[in-house]
Amino acid sequence: MADLGIGRLVDRIDSAPRFAAADAIRLNQAYRASDTRAVLDAVLHEGVAGRVAVVSSFGAESAVLLHQVAQVASHTPVLFLDTGKHFPETLAYRDELVAHLGLTNLQVLAPDPALLDARDGNGLRWSFDPDGCCEIRKVLPLAAALAGFDATLTGRKAFQASTRANLPRFELDHSDALGRLKINPLIDWQADDLATYVAAHGLPPHPLVEAGYPSIGCSPCTSKVAPGEDPRSGRWKGWDKTECGIHSPVKLGPDGELPPGYEPFL
Repeated sequence: MADLGIGRLVDRIDSAPRFAAADAIRLNQAYRASDTRAVLDAVLHEGVAGRVAVVSSFGAESAVLLHQVAQVASHTPVLFLDTGKHFPETLAYRDELVAHLGLTNLQVLAPDPALLDARDGNGLRWSFDPDGCCEIRKVLPLAAALAGFDATLTGRKAFQASTRANLPRFELDHSDALGRLKINPLIDWQADDLATYVAAHGLPPHPLVEAGYPSIGCSPCTSKVAPGEDPRSGRWKGWDKTECGIHSPVKLGPDGELPPGYEPFL
């Protein structure tokens, strides 16, 4: 494990905090000038973030991060939340991409059947309580699965939405009392960077992108997006909602300051 001055060995198994805000700040400073591949090498080979999993929706831009992870450590756990509401194209794309990239540790997470029956028995909660639907089908299953990990890799990019504009490469998951890290290795990538990478490596596209879906979630809550609109504007259209809950928006302080551990990369 690399020594970055982080006071606690993250490979210990106990209930003490994994990381503090100072750890996220040090990691951002240490890898500020590093490219994505160097960050992934440090995280997946050198163990600077402990036990790490990728959380992937296998959506419109997922191929880039998954390809890079496969090049560095193809056995890295890849967590996919099967909500029961995905487009069939997404499920087919997931299987295609896993085979194409040679990922060997896909873990499919599903909602608790008893909870689903009790709180969304008719499957229509998305239509009147999208936050509650996301909690049952995404937030709670992921929280249970992450008990064995110290950090997660996400595919979030700053250009995707205003709620993501201030994200650093390394941040604390502020919904997690144990101090789990979230790592955003593509945070500074632009749309053109992604397109160039996909073309250079011959990565298969999600079949719904050409149909007008630049951001793809569950089918009932995903709409087409007009040219020039925010890529995520088709998610939960008509609701005051921009995230499913597994990635909560950054909450600014009373004077507009970022919370500890959020030192923007950009």
